[in-house]
Amino acid sequence: MIFMRNIFYILLGLALLSACENDMSEVNRLFSKEETQVETAIGVEMLYSDSAILKLRIVAPKLVRHLDQREAYQEFPEGLQVEFFSEDGKTVTSRLTANYAERYENENKFIIQDSVVWISEQGERLESEELIWEEETDRVHTKKFVVIRRPDEIIYGHGFESNQKFTQWRIRAIEGRIKANNLMQDFKN
Repeated sequence: MIFMRNIFYILLGLALLSACENDMSEVNRLFSKEETQVETAIGVEMLYSDSAILKLRIVAPKLVRHLDQREAYQEFPEGLQVEFFSEDGKTVTSRLTANYAERYENENKFIIQDSVVWISEQGERLESEELIWEEETDRVHTKKFVVIRRPDEIIYGHGFESNQKFTQWRIRAIEGRIKANNLMQDFKN
């Protein structure tokens, strides 16, 4: 009886093992090539640090990573918020929000689009439809229309360049309501 039971289990095991074989055409039919080269994450928080000092924090409702090795990039289809921190990593110095962004991993570059708002530690507010953020050089720029709002002035222009802390910036094709005593200071920025 024990011998028959062992034979039964061995045959059952062999039957189950043979049933585990996958037909590759069946697997390929279930998953497209595009689906296997994409990772999706919900409720994302990314922290960037240097020598254990917090440099920036990115929060996004959704992150889609496109894994193509030649042009790998991250997509933030539902927007993102970026907080830049002080040298000691303890204080937020500026905030950047937008409704859409892409980060090209091989180029270390963000292209941030759709209702872009950047607020500095001094309360200056930049609004644009696009900003390009070069991570390696800590530079932010655009050739698009921008609006900079300060407590007592509004500056319009086409083209903008700044460091990522928004402390040294330059606006091109400038126009708007500017206080005369601040005019020289604006051109030095």
